[in-house]
Amino acid sequence: MDKTMTVLSSLLFLFTFLTISLSKDLCNPNDKNTLLKIKKSLNNPYHLASWHPETDCCSWYCLECGDATVNHRVTALTIFSGQISGQIPPEVGDLPYLETLVFRKLSNLTGQIQPTIAKLKNLKYLRLSWTNLTGPIPDFLSQLKNLEFLELSFNDLSGSIPSSLSTLPNILALELSRNKLTGSIPESFGSFPGTVPDLRLSHNQLSGPIPKSLGNLDFNRIDFSRNKLEGDASMLFGANKTTWSIDLSRNMFSFDISKVEIPKALGILDLNHNGITGNIPVQWTEPPLQFFNVSYNKLCGHIPTGGKLQTFDSYSYFHNKCLCGAPLEICK
Repeated sequence: MDKTMTVLSSLLFLFTFLTISLSKDLCNPNDKNTLLKIKKSLNNPYHLASWHPETDCCSWYCLECGDATVNHRVTALTIFSGQISGQIPPEVGDLPYLETLVFRKLSNLTGQIQPTIAKLKNLKYLRLSWTNLTGPIPDFLSQLKNLEFLELSFNDLSGSIPSSLSTLPNILALELSRNKLTGSIPESFGSFPGTVPDLRLSHNQLSGPIPKSLGNLDFNRIDFSRNKLEGDASMLFGANKTTWSIDLSRNMFSFDISKVEIPKALGILDLNHNGITGNIPVQWTEPPLQFFNVSYNKLCGHIPTGGKLQTFDSYSYFHNKCLCGAPLEICK
């Protein structure tokens, strides 16, 4: 009987210990206080209703905490598609272990990009998109040396692109599309120190020529479409490059493509609505193109046969000076 009671007592103690352990608040108290300030700054939205001071913040909606190696500090704050109004709270800079920060699809989020974000030295992923943020792209973003992904698309940002963004040593993607950016593409974008990032600058008001220094880099994806860029863009091409996607459509580029070789692995090439001249080279039949458009240019000559070029319809070729051959009319 005594032995049975001892076993039952031990089991009860173990159950009580596990219950207490599992209900323990893992959230760092400094992080919790900061998060509650962020909630208040955003006018206590229903989207953040789970942010209650009596519960563990590591279980709150829009948050992730790290493991025991970082003492369960908050590592990700992702506020997406909720009824949020106001500006980015300055308190976001007081989450020192943050690696991911996202404010996305929040049409009532206004103001400029919060300067305290520069304090987030562990930040790897910054996504501020589909909002009504205004003002310039701040130079202080170049202080985020661990940043791998920067997306500032679908906002109302204006001014020029800071050349200092090219000093980010770990950047893998720069997505600045669909803003009101002006000026030229920085010359420094031809000298990223680490891996060459995907570069998406489309739907802005960028002007002038592409820096020749960009020809030294082997990009995976380039999208400069729907700007006011002009001059020569041939330096972006090359048979030995590994580029997968190039979109230069709806600009004012003017160069001869007759001797331009495209990357052998190229899958997407869009050059429509420019002032590009010359003949389409036979070498362009070699890559495994999945999308191709050279319409609304000043191209001439016979469309080379073979490869993927005849798999695209006439809309990919029409409104040129004197292109002919399938899928257009037979050359005379």
